[in-house]
Amino acid sequence: MSQPLARRTVVVTRAASQAGAFITALESYGASVISCPTIEIADPESYDRLDEAIDHLYGYDWLIFTSANGVDYFLRRLDSRGVGVEEIDEVKVCAIGEATADKLRDAHVHVDLVPSQSTAEGVFSALSEFAGGAEKLHGLNVLLPRAATGRDYLPKSLEEAGARVDVVTAYRTVVPEDLDRGRLSAMLTGSADCIAFMSSSSVKNLALLFDTHDLGEKLRGLTVACIGDVTANTATEYGLRVDVQPSQTTAADLARAIAEYFQDTK
Repeated sequence: MSQPLARRTVVVTRAASQAGAFITALESYGASVISCPTIEIADPESYDRLDEAIDHLYGYDWLIFTSANGVDYFLRRLDSRGVGVEEIDEVKVCAIGEATADKLRDAHVHVDLVPSQSTAEGVFSALSEFAGGAEKLHGLNVLLPRAATGRDYLPKSLEEAGARVDVVTAYRTVVPEDLDRGRLSAMLTGSADCIAFMSSSSVKNLALLFDTHDLGEKLRGLTVACIGDVTANTATEYGLRVDVQPSQTTAADLARAIAEYFQDTK
């Protein structure tokens, strides 16, 4: 394999527990990788609402997963409640992104819909088309297990179309307690060539760590790579210019896009 990232250093901000495949992909292109997670995935402060939803799965028409994390925490809680995945069989399942869909399939959960666009707007459009028109969403019951913070566009759009939407917290994204701000700052102003963001939370938490809403100065000179429109839009909101954004939303695609970017700029 060619090594377009030889002598290049990429800072990976993804949660340490999930960054392995991405780091391996970058290293396969010759990159030196600095793992500096700005987010950590944690249990919700309370499982009460999720447990209630799980106990009433039969009442939902759609189950929408916005991330692989949502799948992990939902299925883990399902298991802890003694509920088998077969209880999902009668519910239509929408997975946002191929990585989310693959996580469900690996757990033997059927996937009815994977929208071609991973934005909330794209998901609403795909759901409307699947149902036979936005008017067909009226009266449907939708369960949306996700992070404690998330965009409101999708649930609001579904509710405006007449659906009943339960948005329940399945997990939280938090700032790692042991993150060394001084070390992070030194890395970003040192030898790094690129920084990769794989979620809006990773951008927001980095800004929080530096107590700024404008990351442009802190990351000056670094190539900024993002996965997904939502993450890229968040990066832009925080003063960054997004240089690399693959059309697909997997870690392998992001690593490949970074490699291609540096190959083209040699």
